[in-house]
Amino acid sequence: MTQELWLQRKWTFRAHGRQVVFVKKPQESTEHVLLKAFLWALYLPAYPNLSVEVAIGDRYKPDVIALAPGGEVRFWGEAGHVSPEKLRALAKRYRSTHFALARWDARLESVAGWVAEALHGVERFAPFDLLCFPADSAERFIVERTLRVSFDAIEWQRLGG
Repeated sequence: MTQELWLQRKWTFRAHGRQVVFVKKPQESTEHVLLKAFLWALYLPAYPNLSVEVAIGDRYKPDVIALAPGGEVRFWGEAGHVSPEKLRALAKRYRSTHFALARWDARLESVAGWVAEALHGVERFAPFDLLCFPADSAERFIVERTLRVSFDAIEWQRLGG
């Protein structure tokens, strides 16, 4: 990935026959935007109505979300750093929602440790996925604006569900 791509404020990415425009807000890192894009691409086959940055009236706004026809949250994706308090609050409020937390250039063991602690004692009825993307993810998973990422190419772990 060229340096000029890292300096962009907007990208249009394609995956699975769809495309989405990702806009980098002034306070966001490029890695955060790419994590949202990778989450979208990874979970799009399972959740064809997956959206990015859609407010749902909750205190928190998901990075990536899929809603059931009645408005129930089926999938919630978070990219980057999330506080244990936020994670616990969401996990309790949306016990039947599939969650995914994506981190950039992190060790799966360390992420799994603090997430397990944050979720301790919370009864859940859906999986909670932890995904760690390597530092060279942009070069590896973006080919001519098409996202080509798979679970086989990253470190990940499913908790529960």
